[in-house]
Amino acid sequence: MSDWESVIGLEIHAQLATASKIFSGASTAFGADPNTQACAVDLGMPGVLPVLNREAVSMAIRFGVAIDAEIDRHSVFARKNYFYPDLPKGYQISQFELPIVGKGHISISPGEGEQKEVGITRAHLEEDAGKSIHDQFPEQSGIDLNRAGTPLLEIVSEPDMHSAKEAVAYARKIHSLVRYLEICDGNMQEGSFRCDANVSIRRKGEQELGTRAELKNINSFRFLERAINFEIERQIDLIDDGGRVVQETRLYDAERDETRSMRSKEEANDYRYFPDPDLLPVTVSDEDIALIRAGLPELPEQKKQRYIDDLKLSDYNAELLTSNRDTALFFEAALAESPELSAQLVNWILGDLAGALNKAGLEISDSPIKPAMLTQLVARIADNTISGKIAKEVFDAMWQGEGSADDIIEARGLKQITDSGAIETLIDEVIAANPEQVEQFRAGKEKVLGFFVGQVMKQSQGKANPGQVNAILRDKLK
Repeated sequence: MSDWESVIGLEIHAQLATASKIFSGASTAFGADPNTQACAVDLGMPGVLPVLNREAVSMAIRFGVAIDAEIDRHSVFARKNYFYPDLPKGYQISQFELPIVGKGHISISPGEGEQKEVGITRAHLEEDAGKSIHDQFPEQSGIDLNRAGTPLLEIVSEPDMHSAKEAVAYARKIHSLVRYLEICDGNMQEGSFRCDANVSIRRKGEQELGTRAELKNINSFRFLERAINFEIERQIDLIDDGGRVVQETRLYDAERDETRSMRSKEEANDYRYFPDPDLLPVTVSDEDIALIRAGLPELPEQKKQRYIDDLKLSDYNAELLTSNRDTALFFEAALAESPELSAQLVNWILGDLAGALNKAGLEISDSPIKPAMLTQLVARIADNTISGKIAKEVFDAMWQGEGSADDIIEARGLKQITDSGAIETLIDEVIAANPEQVEQFRAGKEKVLGFFVGQVMKQSQGKANPGQVNAILRDKLK
């Protein structure tokens, strides 16, 4: 890669969280039996007319306002003509020359302490196609038109990214934003959030863009990173071997970890775009935009800055907490119980809880440990009821469904020993049993203190207060 620079732009399709489709009253709910949620409008039957879903327009504007984009007061729907078995009308209703959202920008953090701004070219409304199913019928394909007419917001970035790491950071940021705005559920497994990546390479220092390949319909951040990295290496190897990159659409095969050619890449004129004669232009007033702007929730960047300013969190921790809306909601719910424990709660949420969720393959919204339960656990460390080490035992028990922190501490007899007299007795016994180590400490070997602390904690079955043990041990050993 030393001689080459990759240039990457993403096209993200976010399914808008409307109850009905963009041009009909059919349901958008996921999981229905095939072809049970496609009405005459979705099927393009003769004599039917599309009617625009107002909420889809509002959601698109909400996104545009959040990225500080130009909102076009006059936008037009066009017909994008192509034949495919799951596109019953023979065209897709989309926006071309006059999209509803124009140029905007978003800030990403590809790594700790890194900041980069990525331009957004446009975001336009369109309907989804149906779905072709190739693995259920021998030597035949099935067509499920439930998705036909589902509202999409296609978000097109500038080619501002130069690594797979940056592309994934951008995709995650858009994913986080649409979920904060509550315009998309972001479920990648169900196809609610899909990425196409345009990847090209050029010699370092060159300004002209190379020929790009488009990687289609990638449905996980991990696959997005792997697909882009593979494609960059493929293009470099191709040129180094005397070949040339052709403009085409490629699919990513996760099992083989490779991209493969699907078809030659179409140009806009191949689709014969023209304004849809059945749909009026969309007119948006300044009052409409002001009303939507006033109703925006606290956005990730605003929330992150508030955590830094008010809670004194590090930039890195604030970024981790706010990048996922559900994590931020969990943190705030836990914080509401005991605001003074903010630092400790951050450590547990980003440490033990995140580790347990990752191991179990769970989202934080499905965590068996709820915010109030975690706050109670942290509070018991703070008030010296239990030590940090014992808290991990309590956490594991809570995870297994044994009850609240208080219940587990009581049932297992885990309360910390804080009585000075009891701790002194334990220490006296340990000192008397280890005269050789006592002499070593008094000869200046400070590390031996750790041995004594360990012996006392062992004698107390981990229940002695570590701070008191350290202080009393030092006095007695001296």
